Amino acid sequence: MHSLAAKEEILSRARGAFLGLALGDALGAPAEFLTRQEIRGKYGVLNEMVGGGWLRLKPGQVTDDTEMSLCLARAVADHGEWKLTAIADNLAGWLKSKPIDVGDTCRRGIRNYLLKGTLETPPNEWDGGNGAAMRMLPVALCTLSDQELLERCTIEQAHLTHNQPLSDAACLAVGKLLQMALTGKSLLQLRREVDLLISRFPSFTFDPYKGLATGYVVDTMQTVFHCFFRARSFESCVVETVNQGGDADTTGAIAGALAGAYFGEEYLPARWLKKMDKKLVAELRELADRLVKLSPLFTP
Repeated sequence: MHSLAAKEEILSRARGAFLGLALGDALGAPAEFLTRQEIRGKYGVLNEMVGGGWLRLKPGQVTDDTEMSLCLARAVADHGEWKLTAIADNLAGWLKSKPIDVGDTCRRGIRNYLLKGTLETPPNEWDGGNGAAMRMLPVALCTLSDQELLERCTIEQAHLTHNQPLSDAACLAVGKLLQMALTGKSLLQLRREVDLLISRFPSFTFDPYKGLATGYVVDTMQTVFHCFFRARSFESCVVETVNQGGDADTTGAIAGALAGAYFGEEYLPARWLKKMDKKLVAELRELADRLVKLSPLFTP
């Protein structure tokens, strides 16, 4: 069993992951839908919380990546357990609140729940977007140390909106990688996990990197893998990721969660955190703690 010090370290990494997700989202959002060349022309290197972009965001403002992750995290924390209807209710409430941004596949899945109570969207080969993968962090936190539970909850939450094999594979990979990083596994061990994914789904091959960072889950994961495995720090990972453009808030969010878990809370840039909403930062820290404490790792 993990010692007290090891548990404290995991809690700290969990906070790093949830804050990292929000930081990556907020840093990348202004670059969403831009090409690498357009980002270079406009910002040189986008490495500060500038806001703006097509959504006209305030500096440090988050988008649907963080907001949907919060829907999952709050549902688990409020009920003290995994409850899919509670998660769906939170997502429905969020959609009704007219969020600044929501992907088409997510909107359709949540509307189906609102109108018909549908908790599993039918399989659709065109639903290969990254909207289910981007909200995987709460799943990884509350299922720590139970592989079967991780897999069940991953597929349940993904299929609320996305029911497609590559999306499922990406969600499971993100969940496993996050849990490995949270428990202090090495970069080599994480890389082996990605190689396993690629052996089963060769389309995720990212070396050589094709330079596509679209909302298609394969492009998204190739971008995250390419940037994460080359990075020497949290900041360099997230900066390189969002500067690929495309779906930069989502690639930034996934890379930020992974890098936050891997490098740790103390390596998040203070100047970026200062630009974030203080209430949000406090809630992300608190939810990270609560979810990990509800996990089988803490409640054997």
